[in-house]
Amino acid sequence: MTVRAIYENGVFRPTEPVALPDRCEVEFEPKRVPPPVEEPPTPDEMPVTDPRHPRYAHIDPDMRPIYAILAHRFDDGGPVRSARDTHNDHQP
Repeated sequence: MTVRAIYENGVFRPTEPVALPDRCEVEFEPKRVPPPVEEPPTPDEMPVTDPRHPRYAHIDPDMRPIYAILAHRFDDGGPVRSARDTHNDHQP
């Protein structure tokens, strides 16, 4: 029987139910398990604000985070207005 557990606060906590009676003494040799390798997202799953997005492939790698930040849209909750709409703000 193989039991996977997480060591936390001095206690081994099984990750799933174990078919043993309570207070049963067991003997085991802990073996560290490497964390699962996370697959990188595909371009379709990747947000445009991620510096690894293909949109930034032609840009110098040091500048990609800056372009990713600039890709965020600012939203102040007000109506969308262009620069043309603001030139008449002083008019009644």
